[in-house]
Amino acid sequence: MTRKIVLMMGVSLDGYIEGPDRDIDWHMVDAELHQYFNDQVGAMGGILSGRVTHELMADFWPTADADPNSSPEIVEFARIWRDIPKTVYSTTLESADWNTTIVRRVDPDEVRALKEEPGGDLILGGADLAASFMEHDLIDAFHISVHPVLIGRGKPLFRETDAATPLTLTSTRTFGNGVVLLRYDRAR
Repeated sequence: MTRKIVLMMGVSLDGYIEGPDRDIDWHMVDAELHQYFNDQVGAMGGILSGRVTHELMADFWPTADADPNSSPEIVEFARIWRDIPKTVYSTTLESADWNTTIVRRVDPDEVRALKEEPGGDLILGGADLAASFMEHDLIDAFHISVHPVLIGRGKPLFRETDAATPLTLTSTRTFGNGVVLLRYDRAR
């Protein structure tokens, strides 16, 4: 069975993944939502991300569980993140630790071959990388958590395009903090 590539991102209600100056403090990740992410990521076969997203994660997660004030969800995710295979797409990154492979460009044939390997589905993170994957129609599912906040400006999740991408809603979930998860499969 072919693995899926799942774009998993959080956005503001007005569609931004980060505010000005890469601000993400408005993300409303409480224990319930964090546990959902732990369960999802823990079942995946790997993480695909761009350099910026990877460096953001690598700056925090490798040692997050060493902080005695870390919640059980943070401790659990730190272990998940360290262990899961990661692929970072970057033309500038020279090295990466924590079970990470560096790939210089998105090659659709290489991505399709990766999907055929055994293991769980692959999480895709980062707006720029998602745009590259979308150009090649490589995303199979979209799991978007919409946070109940309008931030006005910042980096949008999706770039402008002239191409329509039909999707099929597969499920929704509302978390206690007001975040709404929308899960779509790519209609083929």
